[in-house]
Amino acid sequence: MNLLVDTSVWSLVLRRDVPAEVPEAVYLRTAIGRGDSIVTTGIVLQEILQGVTSAKMRTTIQDRFTALPFLVPDRTDHVHAADLHGAARQKGIQVGTVDALLAALCLKHHLTMLSTDADFKNLRKVAPLAIWEEK
Repeated sequence: MNLLVDTSVWSLVLRRDVPAEVPEAVYLRTAIGRGDSIVTTGIVLQEILQGVTSAKMRTTIQDRFTALPFLVPDRTDHVHAADLHGAARQKGIQVGTVDALLAALCLKHHLTMLSTDADFKNLRKVAPLAIWEEK
């Protein structure tokens, strides 16, 4: 499985003294240990770093993220994200701008989203978004 990991899960794994044992965090640690394909993008890295105050932790996170393939959204990705956001809004579903972009990247690159954020489950009502779910 090829994963795009949302900030919500990275935060649980990277920013806590004792990582949370929520299923998504456990799965991410397992996926990393197995060497699964995990990708990221700039906005996820930015969101994580915005929440970190320790210079040492910022450096550690940046170092860890250099090992991950890095997706760079292009113009069509942003247009697709706007379309997803609009389709959701037409159905009365609220989703965040960043989440719509991450969903567009998942769809384009055939990635499974790993997140604790309900926005992605909501987006699945308007697009065939693959989301990791505990079995």
